[in-house]
Amino acid sequence: MRSPRIRSASSSYNPRRFPGPGHDRLTMIYFTELDHLPVYDVKGHYLGRISDLGIEPGQDPLRVARYFVKTFRGDTVCIPHTQMRSVSVRAAQSRLSEGETCTDAANAALIRVRKDVLDQQIIDANGHKVVRVNDVEFDIVPDERHADLRIVAVDPSWSAAVRRLLQGLAAKYQIRRIASVFPARSIPWEFVNLIEPDPARRLKLRLTYDRLAEIHPADLADMIRELGREEQRSLVESLDQETAAQAVSEIPTRMQAALLESIPAEKAADIVEAMAPDEAADVLQELPPEASASVLASMQVTEAQEVRELLGFETNTAGGLMTPDIVALPEGSTVRDAALALREAKVPLESVLMVHLVDPDGRLTGVVPLVRMVVNDLATPLRTLAAEPTRSVPAHTDAQEVLALFRKYGLLSLAVVDDGGRLLGAVTVDDALKLASRG
Repeated sequence: MRSPRIRSASSSYNPRRFPGPGHDRLTMIYFTELDHLPVYDVKGHYLGRISDLGIEPGQDPLRVARYFVKTFRGDTVCIPHTQMRSVSVRAAQSRLSEGETCTDAANAALIRVRKDVLDQQIIDANGHKVVRVNDVEFDIVPDERHADLRIVAVDPSWSAAVRRLLQGLAAKYQIRRIASVFPARSIPWEFVNLIEPDPARRLKLRLTYDRLAEIHPADLADMIRELGREEQRSLVESLDQETAAQAVSEIPTRMQAALLESIPAEKAADIVEAMAPDEAADVLQELPPEASASVLASMQVTEAQEVRELLGFETNTAGGLMTPDIVALPEGSTVRDAALALREAKVPLESVLMVHLVDPDGRLTGVVPLVRMVVNDLATPLRTLAAEPTRSVPAHTDAQEVLALFRKYGLLSLAVVDDGGRLLGAVTVDDALKLASRG
């Protein structure tokens, strides 16, 4: 026996009746209102209820491309967007008859709203935080031949949670009225970064994290802390190596090690190469020996050699704290020489606070604060600007002694030398602060 006929779904109620969040967009509709929405065929016969929606980013990143309908027989069929005649909060009507619908074939290139978005943790690239999606907003875009749904935003708010809680228990306009009492906050779809653990599917969905490169590393590190291990791995694998290195450097060393161990050695090596050498050495010491060796083997020869040298020092010593990324010049150099050296330096300039002077044997003879060079003529000899006295510590100095010197003299940087006085590197104030925070 055929299922009952209804009048066309296009003769739906006026959305103006809905108060609350989004009332200024008359065609706005929530996924909670589309979920289990009855669907009818071209003749008005009942087909089933909407169970999910599919978006195909490769074709159109906003348009709902597929409607998944669970039929009254219990199977799931698929209706292309071009064959959906009308959509409203009361019902949807297809241009197809029951026998013309397609089966629910797996398609890795589709973002499934229920599966991939609803209840999932996503990254809000605008608000710089990780949130859980409680509902999804769409616009109904009518056309002469069919109606399109276009995704607009996700909603992590209490208002959305209330809509979910009351779904099916009251009329939809009543649910909106009740939900409007609670705080609402939508995140535009353009700022949503989905987290997909499968690299192959991530590629098919064309998921990118370019916006995250604009976020401060400390904020990005906070997001990483809020994610589960799989989501952390997915995010870090998707970032460019510079952004990933900056963010990973901001999280605790043990978390760094666990995260790097979970990703391919080649990607881990790229990240470690982009980290400061002292930070790279710290995290490699936390890794199991086999994993550490694998990462080192995948690194560029020069960067790997720098890190190996640091790994030769005890962790809680000046040698273990220092970075070899410093600027050292012959003791007869001038301010002009320093300016040229800084311009050509292959070290992070934001960490260069001093220029170190050495004799022909590489022994430290002076330390010149950068600020003194800025206010002097280019011809000024650097040795005349060196701070007095020249402070340094042997590489084997205990870390707590190093910290005590920073506190006593208010140092920004402290040179580290070997037993013969030859310059090895420097401990920066950032390193001292991290040491102090560890207690």
